Amino acid sequence: MDARFPLSNTESPWLPFESRRRARDEKREAVLRAAVQLFLEQGYHRATLNDVAKRLNITKPALYNYFRGKDEILFECWSIGHELVDDCIGETSAGGGSGLDKLRKLTIRYAELMTTDYGKSLVRFDLRDLSEHNRKIVQTAKRRIDRAFRDYIAIGIADGSVKPCDPKLAAFAIAGSLNWIGHWFQPGGELTGHAVAEEFAIRLTEGIATTSMRKKADKPPRKGNVGNASREDGSEHHARAAAGAAGQSKRARGRLR
Repeated sequence: MDARFPLSNTESPWLPFESRRRARDEKREAVLRAAVQLFLEQGYHRATLNDVAKRLNITKPALYNYFRGKDEILFECWSIGHELVDDCIGETSAGGGSGLDKLRKLTIRYAELMTTDYGKSLVRFDLRDLSEHNRKIVQTAKRRIDRAFRDYIAIGIADGSVKPCDPKLAAFAIAGSLNWIGHWFQPGGELTGHAVAEEFAIRLTEGIATTSMRKKADKPPRKGNVGNASREDGSEHHARAAAGAAGQSKRARGRLR
């Protein structure tokens, strides 16, 4: 190097390692966000990597710097969604309250997640499109989610907050209803994601709650709040969820594998 022309750090065309890694992570997250949106809009089989690249204004070969194929992107989208559910379960289990309280808390959090793109990826895509290895990971994780609902119901029966019932059937009924939100919910509608979640939590747990544990203060969300404020609340909810999902994806692969 010519000593007459020393290079400062700001002049170097190579970014520091941490900056390069952060930039790569951000680009990878952008690919995932664009892909999950397209998969939900067009269907997994209709959406192509060319479509993803076009939405990001990059070339298709550039995508292979981050993912080996479309099925890997699909699994990563699912992984982020499950990581968020896993966090909900962890926080709920660590908190206090009766079995019914825990069940209602998880129901609200899970229902809210079903109104986000990564949450919808848990229920809208076919497991048969994943590799056998990744399919087994997904199936194991789904059983953990089901177990959490069953456990809270069983705890509620034991502490008297939930009526005697079959925890397995009750968990199937609750989770099945919540999963369906991922198929029909659209942002910007009459109710925000949080309002839908609270309503479902009331309706899905009322039937199994003991009379003494029913919360009289719980009220259905008002349908009159349909104006701009409602839409703004919905967009803020989705913005927060997207930001949270972006932060979780880096941990998803390690925990699931």
